[in-house]
Amino acid sequence: MSGPVTSGPVVSGAAASAAVFRTRITELFGITHPILMGGMHHLGQSGLVAGVVNAGAMGFITPRSFDSLDDYRADLRRCRALTRGRPFGVNLTISRRPGWNRDAPAWIDIALEEGVRHFESAGTSPEEFLPRIHDGGAVLIHKCPSVRHALTAERIGVDAVALVGMEEGGHPGANQLPTFVNGAAALQRVKIPLVVGGGIGSGRQIAAALAMGADAVVMGSRFMVATEADMHVAVKQRIVELDENCSTTILGTLNNTWRVMVNETAREVQRLEAGGARTHEAFGDLILSSRTRERVYRGGHVEEGIVSLGPSGGFADAIEPAGVVVGRLMAEAGEAARAFVRGIVG
Repeated sequence: MSGPVTSGPVVSGAAASAAVFRTRITELFGITHPILMGGMHHLGQSGLVAGVVNAGAMGFITPRSFDSLDDYRADLRRCRALTRGRPFGVNLTISRRPGWNRDAPAWIDIALEEGVRHFESAGTSPEEFLPRIHDGGAVLIHKCPSVRHALTAERIGVDAVALVGMEEGGHPGANQLPTFVNGAAALQRVKIPLVVGGGIGSGRQIAAALAMGADAVVMGSRFMVATEADMHVAVKQRIVELDENCSTTILGTLNNTWRVMVNETAREVQRLEAGGARTHEAFGDLILSSRTRERVYRGGHVEEGIVSLGPSGGFADAIEPAGVVVGRLMAEAGEAARAFVRGIVG
């Protein structure tokens, strides 16, 4: 186990008391529970982030979700008010596409000005932004798809790494290893705090990750059905109705694998790929995030856009507050951990 297990406070709506696990990540981020809600495009906003944070976990606001830097700053201030001094973070999705990172320095500076001291980066290397973060007195966890990338991130000086498997909703990278193989391999070599993610949506999996030696888990899909998520209820209800076979992959032919909800738009993209489409332009507006935001997240037309989703969406069985989700997860993790400890002989 990563740390001792004790009974924690009852979370409203939870079936049992949430367990408390102490790890290097809970210490680094100043949180109670070893759960990080990673950045989610269009959904990583103050309401959802605050719901997770107020339950004792960590959440990251996603600057790319906002139309302007002023809107982004306003949401940071709203989150600070909602969390009443509890730490929350900011996600930096770093693109390889020219010009797509032009606002990244401003994202960091604005966050630091607003009191944020925890950052998550994903995508390409965060090396050029790391001094800016550290000079501001903040820490950075970098999300990686492979052990090789995790070791590089450790070498350049990040404070922690999150290693994701092929099950991750969104962009898991080109690595084809599942989460727990990836994590077990990394734990033999990576020295800094290590988080694992991809397909994790139950407390049993959290307990398994901690028993393996990980310091926390990173999750996204499981929180899409939270009451606070700014998404049409029809989409949340669809996720609740789905099982662990809810996701599929697209754009592997472009070396840009994307794990998404199974729906008609995803199937159409797969048909175009099978027919020889090999550029982003060949898919028209089917893969545009603006289409998903307007037609799906706002309009509730579940079939009409690409929705990032991993198989962990199959564990989402109710639309409920994020704090209740965290409480249920940690209660289940505690039950699994105690059963494991009771089974140890000698």
